[in-house]
Amino acid sequence: MNWDDVRVFLAVARAGQILGAAKRLGLNHATVSRRVAALEDAIGAKLFHRLTTGTELTAAGEQLLATAERMEADMIAARAEIAGESEDVTGTVRIGAPDGFGVAFLAPRLGALTARHPGLSVQLVPVPRSLSLSRREADIAVTVDRPTEGRLVAAKLVDYTLGLYASKDYAQAHDLPKQAADLSAHRLVGYVPDLVFSPTLDYAAEVSENWRTDFAVSSAMGQVEAVRAGAGIGILHTFIARRHDDLVPIDWAGPIRRSYWTVYHESMRPTRRIQVAAAFISELVEKERHLFS
Repeated sequence: MNWDDVRVFLAVARAGQILGAAKRLGLNHATVSRRVAALEDAIGAKLFHRLTTGTELTAAGEQLLATAERMEADMIAARAEIAGESEDVTGTVRIGAPDGFGVAFLAPRLGALTARHPGLSVQLVPVPRSLSLSRREADIAVTVDRPTEGRLVAAKLVDYTLGLYASKDYAQAHDLPKQAADLSAHRLVGYVPDLVFSPTLDYAAEVSENWRTDFAVSSAMGQVEAVRAGAGIGILHTFIARRHDDLVPIDWAGPIRRSYWTVYHESMRPTRRIQVAAAFISELVEKERHLFS
């Protein structure tokens, strides 16, 4: 098999469309189509179903994908060894993270990674509901669940807690609840139910079985700002809420415990920039682990 054709096949498989793959590769649409056709001829099997919405792997395509990713991993490892990549870390690494961890913790600290490795470019993106590491929508993802499917490498990053909070102004204007049953007399800030991308994040029932959200915000940082503004009582990340003197904890609710994981695709294991970035995130968390306890 021609490696260039395999590389194009991987791009189409990950983009889900020929046009998207062409943009990522810097090639025109016709060239990508021709390369895919050449690979199909060489293998003697159809690799994609062409749909009006894009492309879909056939059974043969699915089978080739695993082989192609192993080839890609071998090529990456060979290039790293030949080029002596251990000396300089270059290229781009895209890190996907939930907005609470990504905005409140990573964003102020990732600049030190690019300062340490001037040839490295870092992109920090929010984790959408359907982030795909196999399609390279991110090189490294910080997740709230350990993945159970796919060829992924996962490592536990840190445990964190959430708690019930109100603003000082809200607390002065209202008698704060003494127990879960009292929450019905208060305005509650929470998440948008159908936008919760993991059951792990559906934690309101752990505070009260009758939790009723009056003001729903789809991001953790948005909920923090809403509660700070006096919109109501909310369940906030402790490591974020502690930074704001205008928030008061409602201690009877007790901490809700969750975990963050770092995850990347197995084929990226030999890539030094991925290893460096993942190690740096772990280093950051280890250095400030007290924030999450």
